[in-house]
Amino acid sequence: MPTLFPVSTVGSWSRPPELVRALRRRQAGEISQQEFDTVADQAVLDALRLQEEAGVDEVTDGEQRRDNFYSFVVEKIEGMRLMTVSELLDYVPDRASFEETLRALDVPAFAIKSPVAIGKLRRKPTGLALNEVAFLQKHTSKPIKVPLPGPYLLTRSAWFEQLSKDAYPTQESCAEDVVRILHDEILALRDMGVATVQLDEPTLTQVVYGDESEETFMCAALGSRRDPSDEMDFALRLMEETVGDIEGIRLSMHVCRGNWSKKEEVLLEGNYGPLLPWLMRMPVDQLVLEMATPRAGEVDVFKEYGNDKDLGLGVVNPRTDEVEDPATIVARTKEFLRFYDASKITLNPDCGFGTFAERSVATPEVAGAKLKAIVTAAQQLRTDFAHTQKGSTQ
Repeated sequence: MPTLFPVSTVGSWSRPPELVRALRRRQAGEISQQEFDTVADQAVLDALRLQEEAGVDEVTDGEQRRDNFYSFVVEKIEGMRLMTVSELLDYVPDRASFEETLRALDVPAFAIKSPVAIGKLRRKPTGLALNEVAFLQKHTSKPIKVPLPGPYLLTRSAWFEQLSKDAYPTQESCAEDVVRILHDEILALRDMGVATVQLDEPTLTQVVYGDESEETFMCAALGSRRDPSDEMDFALRLMEETVGDIEGIRLSMHVCRGNWSKKEEVLLEGNYGPLLPWLMRMPVDQLVLEMATPRAGEVDVFKEYGNDKDLGLGVVNPRTDEVEDPATIVARTKEFLRFYDASKITLNPDCGFGTFAERSVATPEVAGAKLKAIVTAAQQLRTDFAHTQKGSTQ
């Protein structure tokens, strides 16, 4: 990758309608895995082509084979059942009130699905993303990023007391198996030559910025809310246990405020200040953060933490149809260069373009144009920085 300002994505890409139909038919047992793969392979190649045409330096497969960024593990881990939010509502004490909350927040209860632990969790021999990587490696020579659900997210979504208690009496007991599964997967991906594993932990913002309700709509994780500091400590411990001893692969962690709706007003907001004391202690190389949306708050909260970790800087909003001006991206990046060395910054969108299979927030055309804008900005930044460096040595 380029020495300065490489361009990456957060992971997901809009899925074509025929792929969504094939996904649902396979889940219903109407078509075989091979028939599904025929459709999915082409979708992956299309997503890859658009990334490469845009000039992205580190690619993903667009998460094309996945129902969403974390529910896909239901087919990769024994002991799980895929359930929609609407199905889980049967176990919520005040269903009517919670349904009203979902409507107000534009949460599609029938479209968003979660993997729930109904038995002991065991990683299948095929792993979580090994097949995805094997296919992608046949078609690109670029460095590959693999997004995976983080240990806190996966624990919080998997452990649903009413359905999980026989296998796991507590959330902590479920977390032990989640940690082991992710640890083994990351080692396998490293051995395959994957450049980066990105662990997604979007629910951390709900812990800090969410309301005081006992349930959280975000990612269909309907677990009980605890003290935010306790939750953040728990998330930190799980990350330490998952990757603390892993070397030889770049590890990143993605944090955002929700990506299920294009209605910005229904999504969480708040600056990273309350999160940073924990984020900076996470044993990862890079933090991939949304900063293009005003909901992410001010830049100055990073002042005392600059250069503590590499930064995957979100510079375009995947939920808007307007394509950002490269000059605006350059200016935004330079705000962070007050606190970060140029060598510490990667440019990327705020979030994925198609986090949920049936709830994509951007068309492939808009996504491709936004990536091209990021690449143009990165090229300008490299030129500007080279001139600055040249001038400083004269």
